[in-house]
Amino acid sequence: MSVKKTLTLTAAAAAIGLSGAASADSLGDKDESGRAMSDKALVILTSDSLETQGMAMILSNAMQQQGSDLRVLLCDQAGDLAVEGYQSAEPINTPPSNPAGQVTPEGILQMLMDNGAQVDVCAIYLPNRDYGEEVLRDGIGVAAPGPIAELMRDPTVSVSTF
Repeated sequence: MSVKKTLTLTAAAAAIGLSGAASADSLGDKDESGRAMSDKALVILTSDSLETQGMAMILSNAMQQQGSDLRVLLCDQAGDLAVEGYQSAEPINTPPSNPAGQVTPEGILQMLMDNGAQVDVCAIYLPNRDYGEEVLRDGIGVAAPGPIAELMRDPTVSVSTF
């Protein structure tokens, strides 16, 4: 990744994260209904839509910035984000108030991982492709159904799907 691209992604992360941190400060440790917010979040992304992938990553970043221990599960076409060398067809534009300008879902995903998010592809992603685990980006694993099911059943874990 070029230095310019890295700096752009870093600026995007900071801008996106700062807006999420401001929201977290206004909510404290409770959601709008007064319930305690979970410190764990599971984001399941299956969409092949560039904007949906981008928004899922932006929201994941906001959750991570607000203190969530983040786990991302990439399934179906979204699993392609986990493949080393994958590049989105084009970057997505951020809102006018965001100085980053343009970002890519895979760029934000890498930033999430750099900040401690655990990222896996679904257990059936690789067996339904013509390649194996060696094509995955460094740090991305293959999820086992049991542990993911436990997270999904845990009422203290926020589960979001895109």
